[in-house]
Amino acid sequence: MRDCLVLAGPTDEIYSPDRMDLFTEIERERAATFLRESDRRDFVAAHLLVRQCAAKVVGVPEDRLTLLQHCDRCGPGHGKPYFPEVPELGVSLSHSHGYVCAAVGPGRVGVDAERVPAGPMDKALVAHVLAPAERALVRDSEELIRLWVRKEALIKRGELTLDDLSTADLSALPITVEAPSPDGPGPRLDGARLHRLEWEGKHLLEWRTASAVAVCVVTDHPATLG
Repeated sequence: MRDCLVLAGPTDEIYSPDRMDLFTEIERERAATFLRESDRRDFVAAHLLVRQCAAKVVGVPEDRLTLLQHCDRCGPGHGKPYFPEVPELGVSLSHSHGYVCAAVGPGRVGVDAERVPAGPMDKALVAHVLAPAERALVRDSEELIRLWVRKEALIKRGELTLDDLSTADLSALPITVEAPSPDGPGPRLDGARLHRLEWEGKHLLEWRTASAVAVCVVTDHPATLG
């Protein structure tokens, strides 16, 4: 097991309430707390997808894997996900506005997906997320969210916290990621061209969906798309 496996897709293609028998009691309780049905479906789909992803990597049936989460401050129920049956496995998941992602593999793994909002950049988010050198480069909401998902993926790897986002300077990386296109060369996922980058020994896999969701996966080893 060297490569990281990434799975992603629209919530409606993955959501299956009949498969919630795989969930722990805590997962079922969390799913029931969502006020909006769309958010609940995203949560369920992401938790199903990460099980599918891990099962493919480990080579065991999904019902032999128990998805747990733990927060160092709050305890179990949310926070960093893991499978106690394979504690050495890096695990990450994300969901945003009808789109879900999962990444599993050796070493540290982080994936984040965020909807790109219409309109001007959120100035408060700029101040909170961007390092000074990045502020000089970012021109619109698209590029702001691109840096946001990169840094959120680093948080999920345990390398950043929400309080020190602006101290991480990713300005050496190209910011612009091409929008989805129906044709043209290069690997694609959900109609979007995939971009692979390397930064400080880490591997980044990125794309932007036709539904305006930006995704970034950060891994220790190159990521393979399932």
